[in-house]
Amino acid sequence: MGVEADASWLTADGTDTCLAYSGFYVSSNCHSSPSALGTIAGRLGYAWGPSGHSLLYVKGGTAWVQNRTEIDVNNLYFGFVPQPAPTTLANIQLGWAVGVGVEQAITPAWSLKLEYEYLGFASSNIATSPSVFFPPLGFPPGTTTSMTEQFHVIKLGLNYKVGMDPNAQWGPAPVSYPVKALATQAWAPGWQFEGGTRYWYSSGKFQWDNAQQLSTPQILESRLTYNGLTGSTGEYFQRIDSPFNVFVKGNIGLGIINGGQLNDEDWGIFDSVSYSNTLSSTNNGKLGYGTIDVGYDALSGYGYKVGAFVGYNYFTERWDTFGCAQIANQFSDCVPTVPTTTLIGTQDSTWQSLRVGANSEVMLVPALKLTADLAYLPYVSMTGRDNHLLRATTTFFDQQGTGQGVQLEAIMSYFVTDNFSVGVGGRYWAMWTTNGTFVCTGCGGVGVISLPDAGKFNTERYGTLLQADYRFGSL
Repeated sequence: MGVEADASWLTADGTDTCLAYSGFYVSSNCHSSPSALGTIAGRLGYAWGPSGHSLLYVKGGTAWVQNRTEIDVNNLYFGFVPQPAPTTLANIQLGWAVGVGVEQAITPAWSLKLEYEYLGFASSNIATSPSVFFPPLGFPPGTTTSMTEQFHVIKLGLNYKVGMDPNAQWGPAPVSYPVKALATQAWAPGWQFEGGTRYWYSSGKFQWDNAQQLSTPQILESRLTYNGLTGSTGEYFQRIDSPFNVFVKGNIGLGIINGGQLNDEDWGIFDSVSYSNTLSSTNNGKLGYGTIDVGYDALSGYGYKVGAFVGYNYFTERWDTFGCAQIANQFSDCVPTVPTTTLIGTQDSTWQSLRVGANSEVMLVPALKLTADLAYLPYVSMTGRDNHLLRATTTFFDQQGTGQGVQLEAIMSYFVTDNFSVGVGGRYWAMWTTNGTFVCTGCGGVGVISLPDAGKFNTERYGTLLQADYRFGSL
């Protein structure tokens, strides 16, 4: 048992529709950008395994976050009504944290941990700006509202125990005393190959924010949010390790996307319509991806590998959209309802990313291996196209942008034989643009291409992995 404190700097950016209580009210865009967080927590664990080198633990305590929230009233009829200034709140908020994790002492000086932590915070009050209600024409004054935040934090950690010889190794099991010379160990690095197949059952989200103009990217005229994009993917993966601690790993996957829905929101862009929200269904989707990484294991020994890598990821997704029902304003579009048998649009996007990350493999007990992989995507390039098929003329939107992202996965594998294992785990991918634009072909007439406008795009996919793996060589 013990006490643990941590502090983190982060770059985070999220938006969502808020204050949309009526289709006759021009609602707002809420924007949150926390910049730091931390916890002080008690930790209680149980050491297990042949020499007590594996630790399962729970933790709980106090959390804090440095936050900034901004509320922007969305498009007020393209300047027909003066746009009010945004309201903001910058504060440090206190809350609570609970978590669970596993930690493995791979040597007397080094340990690996994989941890999940949930942080919850009380609500904060923030002012809102005046807006427009029509019909009848009215200008409701600003008031106050509250906002609440929660965080899901996953950590892959490498810990050094101060004062220990960084080159020391454990003695032969089950003896747990440290020894200095690596040469006394029976393990020696060599070539190793492993490969296998995975099934990834996942859910996804794609969001496109269409700003009023380039100079005001937080003031929206429309937002398309695709939720519940259920995917099933078959995947091949492999990894090759050399005697020089250099490794190459990668995967390739293909699958389908079925299920999901689209909420298409618009603000102040139709005659006398303050806010519109239509609901459609999605289906007939496709999903594909591939990854290649090259890395180096800075720590390796009998039963463990810890390394860093750089790599490249390619991810593509597309789907069809059917039907259209108005759920906010009966004077807007999709009244009467367009049947779900009618194809009204398509969306496809391709994301290409550079990856920088860490990878670890560790045997918790002789037959149980934990693998964790976490990558930060410092550069992401996105291209896409949205087809609007209900328009009188051919209309489509070409999308592009650059940004960032994160990809992580963890898998627990059980060795049925010395070489064959089966495993289960989870994966989360998120990519978003910080600098995006789109152009419309057909919005101003047949074949007319509009000037670029501000667009913000993001995609998420998360789900469960099942895998079967075969390896040549020893971990």
